[in-house]
Amino acid sequence: GIVLVAINPYEQLPIYEQDVIYAYSGQNMGDMDPHIFAVAEEAYKQMARDEKNQSIIVSGESGAGKTVSAKYAMRFFATVGGSASETNIEAKVLASSPIMEAIGNAKTTRNDNSSRFGKYIQIGFDKRYHIIGANMRTYLLEKSRVVFQAEDERNYHIFYQLCASASLPEFKDLGLSNSASILAG
Repeated sequence: GIVLVAINPYEQLPIYEQDVIYAYSGQNMGDMDPHIFAVAEEAYKQMARDEKNQSIIVSGESGAGKTVSAKYAMRFFATVGGSASETNIEAKVLASSPIMEAIGNAKTTRNDNSSRFGKYIQIGFDKRYHIIGANMRTYLLEKSRVVFQAEDERNYHIFYQLCASASLPEFKDLGLSNSASILAG
């Protein structure tokens, strides 16, 4: 398959705007510069032409921009499928509750708020290739982080949030007082 290496520049660049989406829409792979929109266009065309499911795998290290790349691919699908303004599918699919983020995010040596989740996003299209729905499955990775953290790293954020809240009346029955004193000590 096609491989695209993307680098997170840690700043906003004007290469993901609406006009860039339209520039890549309908183009053949290789006719334009490598881009997440080129990969998304190829998958979209093959889905429409061959009427077969397509997959885009986004992989990389912590802080590499995997979630952002997935957002851009979904924005491309919503825009070229004519459903961007109707459904705002990008926001709906990737909206994670603060609880899920607290449970699955931790401080690593490279990222203060690194997601420890793997995500499988399935997007459904109708016969006109408009997005009609999506499903996201989330998998907790690095379960070992619950009992061990490398130097300069932290456990999942939820642990520290619970310890900081241990004195609140609604948390009294959770027995967090020992953990809170250990953390403070």
